[in-house]
Amino acid sequence: MRTVTVGTRRSQLAVIQTEWVIQRLQKNIPEDWKLELEKMITRGDQILHVTLSKVGGKGLFVKEIEQALLDERIDLAVHSMKDMPGEQPEGLTFGAVTLREDPRDCLLSRSGLKLEDLPENAIVGTSSLRRQAQILAFRPDLKVEPVRGNLNTRYKKLMDGQFDAIVLAYAGIQRMGWEDKVTQILSEEVMLPAVGQGALAVQCRFNDHEIMEALQRINDLETEQTVSAERTFLHAFEGGCHLPIAGYAVLVEDEIRLRGRVAHPSGRTVLKGERKGKNPEEVGRLLAKDLMEKGARKLLDEVREGEEQ
Repeated sequence: MRTVTVGTRRSQLAVIQTEWVIQRLQKNIPEDWKLELEKMITRGDQILHVTLSKVGGKGLFVKEIEQALLDERIDLAVHSMKDMPGEQPEGLTFGAVTLREDPRDCLLSRSGLKLEDLPENAIVGTSSLRRQAQILAFRPDLKVEPVRGNLNTRYKKLMDGQFDAIVLAYAGIQRMGWEDKVTQILSEEVMLPAVGQGALAVQCRFNDHEIMEALQRINDLETEQTVSAERTFLHAFEGGCHLPIAGYAVLVEDEIRLRGRVAHPSGRTVLKGERKGKNPEEVGRLLAKDLMEKGARKLLDEVREGEEQ
């Protein structure tokens, strides 16, 4: 008998997502395997008083879990794909990328008003620079303030009156069964999603062939390909930069169509582009090159200089 330990963050949403993966995996593993859940605390769960971009970015939610995989304390881990840095530690890989939920963002407002109808100077909560930049590009008269914590904490802060509205990933709302709390699902024209949003990454050790084989059975090829294009696009801009970047790919017939945005955190500059092609990594690389040529590199340098001052 083999006991397979599945690692996840402790938040309610993370546990729901992991249990969803376990249910699917249960049907695709040998009968003598036993799946066990291991809830873990990451640095990102502990540092709640500052925005992620100021304390190391998205990797804060995965480092401890990845270390547990490398140390063989767990056998696989379930992450929100949008939390995953561009590169994985040596020895780890994605065994599966699950079928993507709705990738869009949504607005929850206390007054029931949509983003376009919120009063001037209304306070919108988000700790995502990508969301901040796109909100301010659409409504420069609003105030965007950071809100950290799990979904329950953020919703409580909204209802306590600290914010007029908050922006969250609709996929997480769906998994929590909170659809009735949503005021508005934001269109991709207003708010292009985060790279990988709506998909789950199931990570394992590269050399654990038994686990790899089992995970391949729950892998969704279309999601894997589209997310690969998005992640290649994002990775082209990485290197310590904290630039608002959005990327979303879909498969149209047999071609990948990738749209991307790179923005200044203030929303005053938003660079947009689109590429199509059959090779996910090539599509991602070419779109990044297009936006670099449109001024993304200059924007990068400007934001970095601002951070250093």
